[in-house]
Amino acid sequence: MEVQSLTRYARMSPKKVREVARTIQGRKAAEAVEFLTLVPRKSARLIVKTLKSAIANAENNNNLSADALTVKSAIIENGPVLKRFKAGARGTAKPRRKKMSHIRIVLSDGNSN
Repeated sequence: MEVQSLTRYARMSPKKVREVARTIQGRKAAEAVEFLTLVPRKSARLIVKTLKSAIANAENNNNLSADALTVKSAIIENGPVLKRFKAGARGTAKPRRKKMSHIRIVLSDGNSN
Protein backbone atom coordinates (compact mmCIF):
# COMPACT_ATOMS: atom_id res chain seq x y z
CA MET A 1 0.00 0.00 0.00
CA GLU A 2 1.19 3.50 -0.78
CA VAL A 3 0.73 6.56 1.40
CA GLN A 4 1.69 10.09 0.46
CA SER A 5 2.08 13.52 1.96
CA LEU A 6 2.29 16.87 0.18
CA THR A 7 3.74 20.21 1.23
CA ARG A 8 2.84 23.00 -1.13
CA TYR A 9 4.40 26.44 -1.57
CA ALA A 10 7.62 25.70 0.32
CA ARG A 11 9.70 28.88 0.01
CA MET A 12 12.82 27.30 -1.38
CA SER A 13 14.09 26.69 -4.88
CA PRO A 14 13.20 23.22 -6.24
CA LYS A 15 16.83 22.67 -7.29
CA LYS A 16 18.03 23.07 -3.69
CA VAL A 17 15.35 20.75 -2.33
CA ARG A 18 15.99 18.06 -4.97
CA GLU A 19 19.63 17.74 -3.90
CA VAL A 20 18.55 16.52 -0.46
CA ALA A 21 15.47 14.60 -1.64
CA ARG A 22 17.57 12.33 -3.88
CA THR A 23 19.47 11.03 -0.86
CA ILE A 24 16.44 9.50 0.89
CA GLN A 25 14.82 7.60 -1.96
CA GLY A 26 14.74 3.88 -1.30
CA ARG A 27 15.64 4.16 2.39
CA LYS A 28 13.55 2.97 5.33
CA ALA A 29 11.33 5.81 6.58
CA ALA A 30 12.76 5.84 10.12
CA GLU A 31 16.32 5.77 8.77
CA ALA A 32 15.51 8.66 6.40
CA VAL A 33 14.18 10.79 9.29
CA GLU A 34 17.37 10.18 11.28
CA PHE A 35 19.52 10.98 8.25
CA LEU A 36 17.68 14.22 7.49
CA THR A 37 17.92 15.50 11.07
CA LEU A 38 21.72 15.42 10.68
CA VAL A 39 21.76 17.38 7.40
CA PRO A 40 22.34 21.10 8.17
CA ARG A 41 20.15 22.58 5.43
CA LYS A 42 16.78 24.29 5.37
CA SER A 43 15.60 21.93 2.62
CA ALA A 44 16.26 18.95 4.92
CA ARG A 45 13.98 20.50 7.58
CA LEU A 46 11.22 20.99 4.99
CA ILE A 47 11.53 17.41 3.74
CA VAL A 48 11.62 15.84 7.22
CA LYS A 49 8.42 17.70 8.12
CA THR A 50 6.69 16.24 5.07
CA LEU A 51 8.16 12.79 5.72
CA LYS A 52 6.90 12.75 9.33
CA SER A 53 3.47 13.76 8.04
CA ALA A 54 3.48 10.84 5.57
CA ILE A 55 4.46 8.43 8.37
CA ALA A 56 1.63 9.77 10.54
CA ASN A 57 -0.80 9.37 7.63
CA ALA A 58 0.25 5.73 7.25
CA GLU A 59 -0.13 4.96 10.95
CA ASN A 60 -3.39 6.82 11.61
CA ASN A 61 -5.31 6.46 8.36
CA ASN A 62 -4.14 3.06 7.08
CA ASN A 63 -3.04 1.23 10.26
CA LEU A 64 0.46 0.56 8.89
CA SER A 65 3.56 0.07 11.02
CA ALA A 66 6.18 2.81 10.72
CA ASP A 67 8.95 0.19 10.82
CA ALA A 68 7.80 -1.45 7.58
CA LEU A 69 7.64 1.75 5.51
CA THR A 70 10.17 2.72 2.86
CA VAL A 71 10.45 5.94 0.88
CA LYS A 72 9.26 4.96 -2.58
CA SER A 73 9.73 8.41 -4.08
CA ALA A 74 10.43 11.99 -3.07
CA ILE A 75 9.17 14.22 -5.85
CA ILE A 76 9.94 17.94 -5.90
CA GLU A 77 7.77 19.95 -8.27
CA ASN A 78 8.04 23.58 -9.32
CA GLY A 79 5.72 25.98 -7.54
CA PRO A 80 4.85 29.56 -8.40
CA VAL A 81 7.55 32.24 -8.66
CA LEU A 82 7.45 35.59 -6.87
CA LYS A 83 8.87 38.21 -9.21
CA ARG A 84 10.57 41.04 -7.35
CA PHE A 85 13.06 43.80 -8.14
CA LYS A 86 16.10 45.05 -6.29
CA ALA A 87 17.79 48.39 -6.78
CA GLY A 88 20.80 48.28 -9.07
CA ALA A 89 23.53 50.66 -10.06
CA ARG A 90 22.69 54.09 -11.50
CA GLY A 91 18.97 53.88 -10.80
CA THR A 92 18.33 50.58 -12.54
CA ALA A 93 16.25 47.67 -11.25
CA LYS A 94 17.56 44.12 -11.14
CA PRO A 95 14.97 41.31 -11.25
CA ARG A 96 14.81 38.68 -8.49
CA ARG A 97 12.94 35.42 -8.92
CA LYS A 98 11.92 33.89 -5.60
CA LYS A 99 11.02 30.31 -6.41
CA MET A 100 8.74 27.94 -4.52
CA SER A 101 8.42 24.18 -4.60
CA HIS A 102 5.88 21.47 -3.87
CA ILE A 103 7.25 18.47 -1.94
CA ARG A 104 5.53 15.11 -2.44
CA ILE A 105 6.72 12.05 -0.50
CA VAL A 106 5.32 8.60 -1.26
CA LEU A 107 5.84 5.78 1.26
CA SER A 108 5.29 2.10 0.55
CA ASP A 109 5.03 -0.89 2.85
CA GLY A 110 6.16 -3.31 0.14
CA ASN A 111 2.74 -4.88 -0.50
CA SER A 112 1.07 -4.17 -3.82
CA ASN A 113 -2.42 -3.59 -2.50
